[in-house]
Amino acid sequence: MKFEHQIWQKKTLGRLLHEAEGDNRLKRVLGPVGLTSLGVGAIIGTGIFVLIGKAAHDQAGPAVMLSFVVAGLACAFAGLCYAEFASMAPVAGSAYTYAYATLGELFAWIIGWDLVLEYAVSSSAVAVGWSKYFNELLKLITRGAIKIPEFLNNAPLDYDPDKGRIVLTGAWIDLPAMLITAVITTILVIGIKESAKFNNIMVIIKLVVVLFVIAVGAFYIDTANWVPFAPFGYSGISFFGETIMGQTDAGGKPLGMLSASAIIFFAYIGFDSVSTHAEEAKNPKRDVPVAIVASLLICTFLYIAVAAVLTGMIPYKDIKINAPVSDAFAQKGIWWAEFVIAFGALTGITSVLLVTMLSQPRVLLAMARDGLLPDSFFGAIHEKYRTPYKSTILTGCFVALLSGFLPLRILSELVSIGTLMAFVIVCVAVLIMRQTNPDAERPFRAPLYPFVPLAGIGICGLLMFSLPSENWLRLIVWLGLGFMIYFVYGRHHSHMAKEHDGTRITE
Repeated sequence: MKFEHQIWQKKTLGRLLHEAEGDNRLKRVLGPVGLTSLGVGAIIGTGIFVLIGKAAHDQAGPAVMLSFVVAGLACAFAGLCYAEFASMAPVAGSAYTYAYATLGELFAWIIGWDLVLEYAVSSSAVAVGWSKYFNELLKLITRGAIKIPEFLNNAPLDYDPDKGRIVLTGAWIDLPAMLITAVITTILVIGIKESAKFNNIMVIIKLVVVLFVIAVGAFYIDTANWVPFAPFGYSGISFFGETIMGQTDAGGKPLGMLSASAIIFFAYIGFDSVSTHAEEAKNPKRDVPVAIVASLLICTFLYIAVAAVLTGMIPYKDIKINAPVSDAFAQKGIWWAEFVIAFGALTGITSVLLVTMLSQPRVLLAMARDGLLPDSFFGAIHEKYRTPYKSTILTGCFVALLSGFLPLRILSELVSIGTLMAFVIVCVAVLIMRQTNPDAERPFRAPLYPFVPLAGIGICGLLMFSLPSENWLRLIVWLGLGFMIYFVYGRHHSHMAKEHDGTRITE
């Protein structure tokens, strides 16, 4: 098959649905509550318990409330487009699958390869946040008698915003982050149904704690802490890493409300993870759209409420980067609440880690089924547990390495650009599918067409340009490596290309 034809080759909708059938498929065990719980499990935790401290302290101040509004609005538009696609093609793979059906094989590879890194880096950032809250909880339980040594609880390097450069911390490794990654990996290998039950319990606990933070913290709000509301401004827009509107730090990174929106955006990756589990839904055409919209609405409201409470309780300059919520209550002298919050945060972050690490192997599985990655490894399904166990273990090893040696400041800034790119591509895919397959069955349709997909493209694109230059460099390097793998292996083993050339494909 000619190369120029292969890279634009698309999967038909009928083929996507056919691939969801057969013996080597994932088990359909998830209902609407389970799927919504997975979405809430992935969203609530990272933004509230981990990233809100960095976003408020370093980039937005009290205006971080608006940062969550902007990020939530972008997700609302993209989420409606995801919901339409998920109802049409309920198979594993998420944005990768949607791109294959609308933009062709090469674009599908690009987005799939990018999602692989995004899930891994976001999982690593969450694992680092888990490590900080674990150390905090350990000190509270033992009243300071037992605590993990600093050299085993931190990455060996960090970014100093005052100096604008990377500095050495004197630490060796973040051991707790690596250990929790190993535990979650083991749970995920056992199976999706068991993982979902474990996740449901954690989601209930952390929602109770989040509501506790809002209800109790509201009594300690001092509106004077909201002045100035936007100390770094409302913008923070850059173009390929060069700031064109707003303030910058000592290293030239953009500051302001929009730049904070771009950083915290990856905390909304939860509804994307819902669509990666469409093949495991009992009634995907109904349940997946419901779960996407429901999890997004629930989490956006809670994000904004906690941001208002946190920045109202203490001045933004006093907000701690690590374990910001429990520390805010400690600063107000509410020691009894600090333990409750630290426990709830640890539970919430664990569920986020579970769902994000659960999602990456499903993307790899979808790519392997298409022949773009070795099916014997990435497509291997455990005979007993019916999970992609080999890719799950590989994901765990990769996440453990990143979380053990890179700090939260660096990891959080490396995530969002790929997530935003995935959302842009899904919005574009909806526009294309409405034109190329206007009569296809759509149990759920994105409303206000074409405004919703166009707005999603516009806002997500704006946030992409509000990210530091390191994000663009990372994206280019990672995609460059991806192109090498595709041209050396993927395009020669593509099932679509082989079928076009008359080669028999064996499953």
